[in-house]
Amino acid sequence: MADRKLFAGHAVRRLRRQAGLTQAAMSDVLAISPSYLNLVERNQRPLSASLLVKLAESFDFDPRALAAGEPGGGESAIRRRLADPMFADLEIDRNEVEEWLAGAPGGAEAFARAYDRIGSGAVSGEVNASDPIAEVRREIERWRGHFADLDAAAEKLADELRLGAGDLYGAIGERLRVKHQLTIRILPVDVMPDLLRRLDLHARQLQLSETLDPASRTFAAAFQLAQIEARSEIDALAKGASFTDRAAERLYRRHLASYFAAAVMMPYARFLRACEATGYDLELLQRRFGAGFEQVAHRLPTLQRVGARGLPFFMVRIDRAGQASKRFSGASGSPLAEAEGRCPLWRMHHAFDRPGSLAVQLVELEGGARWLTISRTVAPQGRRYGAVPTEFAIGLGVAAEFAGSLAAARGIDLKGEATPIGLGCRACLRERCPQRSAPPIGRALLINERERGVSPFTFGGD
Repeated sequence: MADRKLFAGHAVRRLRRQAGLTQAAMSDVLAISPSYLNLVERNQRPLSASLLVKLAESFDFDPRALAAGEPGGGESAIRRRLADPMFADLEIDRNEVEEWLAGAPGGAEAFARAYDRIGSGAVSGEVNASDPIAEVRREIERWRGHFADLDAAAEKLADELRLGAGDLYGAIGERLRVKHQLTIRILPVDVMPDLLRRLDLHARQLQLSETLDPASRTFAAAFQLAQIEARSEIDALAKGASFTDRAAERLYRRHLASYFAAAVMMPYARFLRACEATGYDLELLQRRFGAGFEQVAHRLPTLQRVGARGLPFFMVRIDRAGQASKRFSGASGSPLAEAEGRCPLWRMHHAFDRPGSLAVQLVELEGGARWLTISRTVAPQGRRYGAVPTEFAIGLGVAAEFAGSLAAARGIDLKGEATPIGLGCRACLRERCPQRSAPPIGRALLINERERGVSPFTFGGD
């Protein structure tokens, strides 16, 4: 993989246009010829290591963002979309996809956005109604999960609170009381049987359920503080998103307030230093910042401050049926976060067998990309004895090439054997998989009554 040539003309062209430079002007800055830059932008020359260094030194450019910036998510993501039955008669092979991405990256990106906007309803001839959750997720990913203004404001507030008291929850409660005339009241579950948090403006109270653990109480208090003290930053971001759906805007505002609350609990600079010093030891980070596992998991993909970036993590949360309720790819560009389906061979699904234990796994996708993944179950707050048991699995991952410093990677050969996985059976083209539950979309089934392989389905190739 180290010898693989890197073609990323689309990323260089986008960077040049963002800087408002002509090819001649940019070539002067990089000390290369305009003709060579033209070839690089047209993917007729690969990016050399020296050119990558010059780009990083001369522009606000992170080389790790190259994979995330590929049109439509890259070749594998475009091929997943083309596997839809509506394209089956076109017989588009791998070489055509590569040529398309190299020759017309803008067209490939436009196709991907149009396909994603229409969704799977296009197969049946029906266009899906507006999905507020999908709209919000697109807006979050447009920012790569990092909101610089919110982070800076939260960090400043966290420093002020830290000077006032060592107990963050107590400091937030005191600020709400003194500055905003709001008191925090913990109520019995019988009084708030179906609520975890409620703002009673008449009584000037932030009412919290007694079922919340200490980390969740701190988060709820910080969330209320975000709605008051980060209102201008949240308003600006919501206005810039230009949502037409009111529900989408409200959901986005809730995400931004949650982001601010997490940033108050885990201030950027201190949290990043702790991550790097501990090797991103998740359990130690929980204890050091008084946070829950899911809160720490949420925070990791957001560490993308210019000049102080953390590792490009992705995060996924699923239930026992494999349905994803949260997906954040951040700067990772990982198809494991982008894809609708998941592979049963990924140990994220096995986390339910050992509640509370970390499951670490090195996986390899069809295109050869390797990811070190960390999975663990979490139980939602507010659960009572005798109630319906609920449980989720959190999956975190980072590209194997960046995972060497992780505490979870100790004892794992990141260049050794990895578990081959796909992105769900309907999007996976791996042959002879004994775990396969369905043939891939867009591939003809091959039936041979004289043979029976380890996989129940045999299908045609490209």
